[in-house]
Amino acid sequence: MEYNVHTLSNGIRLLHVPSASPISHACIIVNTGSRDESDAQMGLAHFIEHLIFKRTEKRNTNQILTRLESVGADLNAYTTKEYTCIHASFLHPYLDRTLELFNDIVFHSTFPEEEIEKEKGVVLDEITSYLDQPEEAINDDFEDQLFAGHALGRNILGTPDTVGALSQKDIHHFIRQHYRTDQIVVAVLGNYNLTKVVKIGTKHFESVPANTGQSNRMAPQQALVQNLVSNKQIMQAHCMMGIQAYSLHHPYKTGLLLLNNILGGTGMSSILNLQLREKHGIAYTIETNYSPLSDTGIFALYFGTDKEKVDKARSLIFKEFRKIKTNPFTEIQLHKAKNKFIGQIALGEENRIGLIISMAKSLIDYDRIDSLTTVFQKINAVTTADMQNIANEMLDEKNLSSLVFYPVD
Repeated sequence: MEYNVHTLSNGIRLLHVPSASPISHACIIVNTGSRDESDAQMGLAHFIEHLIFKRTEKRNTNQILTRLESVGADLNAYTTKEYTCIHASFLHPYLDRTLELFNDIVFHSTFPEEEIEKEKGVVLDEITSYLDQPEEAINDDFEDQLFAGHALGRNILGTPDTVGALSQKDIHHFIRQHYRTDQIVVAVLGNYNLTKVVKIGTKHFESVPANTGQSNRMAPQQALVQNLVSNKQIMQAHCMMGIQAYSLHHPYKTGLLLLNNILGGTGMSSILNLQLREKHGIAYTIETNYSPLSDTGIFALYFGTDKEKVDKARSLIFKEFRKIKTNPFTEIQLHKAKNKFIGQIALGEENRIGLIISMAKSLIDYDRIDSLTTVFQKINAVTTADMQNIANEMLDEKNLSSLVFYPVD
């Protein structure tokens, strides 16, 4: 897909992706997230994402929320371990309105004390709601186990104690330290030429004071393998197992993405879904996920089942792992898997807001954006030997940690 990048004098990059659609999409991504918080400030990055919608130097909460919704647009945001993202979808005429609002909420929020205290209650309710969803809570607890003692293991939402202690001073200090202008991308996908995007982008972001510096992120150490069980007042057993995996920059990243898709990725025809759900009927949900990060990654498997069937499910999973390790994929099997993965990626391009966010992240992570052709070439370049090496590293039972939420009466 055609794209253009224009860098402002303060380091903020404008990403322009032309599209003939009357619907436009835009995002602003900051290369900071929960891993950049101190231990005592767990939840701060996410808390800031909430508060930027509350009050700016010229708008109150209602004016912020209706600025785009009044013209039928959609405005939202999220925080991850490494990113903070605000995004919007809107009709073609409202690009200027959208980017002006992005500037206002990201760089001119005032974080009044009364809004801070009010929003603490909202976030505490969010934390509680996740605790009521064991399939969500186990993921957070497992990552804490997998990255024991490291910032990547922290819950993005924080804890009631850490969120309750956050202050206006904490917020301003975090923004000064981590909202670095050379690590911010403003991306626009829509029916505009480059000149217009640069003109509007410059109008709203050129005046942002330059703020550059070095990242102080530390790569995690490999944690000891742990197999833990936690008794819960729940109806079904929930299980996760996994390992620290390859980073965004590892040569095996594409191969592991492919292996993940084969094992338990998108669709109903994955190996584990066919075995556990379709053949044996012992798990409604069985899935794997690979999340590459800047200096490490997470390869994890999740399933939920009746407590009497946990051991059988694990046995079947390990059986499939052993089969993959001892019986390498044939060229024909790998070719079919590649075709499936390539088709899914191509269909995913239809999600335009997801596409522009992904492209903006790629610009931050790699300082480039690969075309679909290049992505497909990388997938097709994965060999059976690569897959065997990856399987031997990622699917070795003795290297996998696990966590089970076990129901008790």
